[in-house]
Amino acid sequence: MITIIAGTNRKDSYSLKVANYYHRQLDKKGYGSEVISLESLPDNFIVSDLYGARSEAFQPIQDRISATTKFIFIIPEYNGSFPGVLKTLIDSCLFPDSFVGKKAALVGISSGKYGNIRGVEHFTGVCHYLNLHTLPLRIHIPYIKQELNEELDFFKEDTLHFTNQQLADFIAF
Repeated sequence: MITIIAGTNRKDSYSLKVANYYHRQLDKKGYGSEVISLESLPDNFIVSDLYGARSEAFQPIQDRISATTKFIFIIPEYNGSFPGVLKTLIDSCLFPDSFVGKKAALVGISSGKYGNIRGVEHFTGVCHYLNLHTLPLRIHIPYIKQELNEELDFFKEDTLHFTNQQLADFIAF
């Protein structure tokens, strides 16, 4: 089971647009996946679902994450790193059931020119701590607002090449 996590709770985010692109591409290849948008997190999960607590509203998210064997994280750049809400999601999930021994692909996006290189590196450290195995091919997509066409598909040759390669590698991973 593949779960794609759009790594911000920002409304109408590019992270969600990219997550939906990956979802469509996996579907075309015959692999089912589900997108979790952090917009769907319960409003109070930072107090209701940390430190062993579990709310009724968060339980479906926890169930999905526990059932997942492979994750694709779409990680936007926030202040030179990744969003705090993504880290809080990780911290809210059950340990070790949620991530230990599972696999992940990482995709960094940014409105600037580096494609969230540092944020993906920071998140890689979190993955290693959790024993969440990361695909070596990590994608960094800069200037994300210029990368998607009207149908919200990538269209630039380099981006298509590397996202297709990452998906092929991830399926085999």
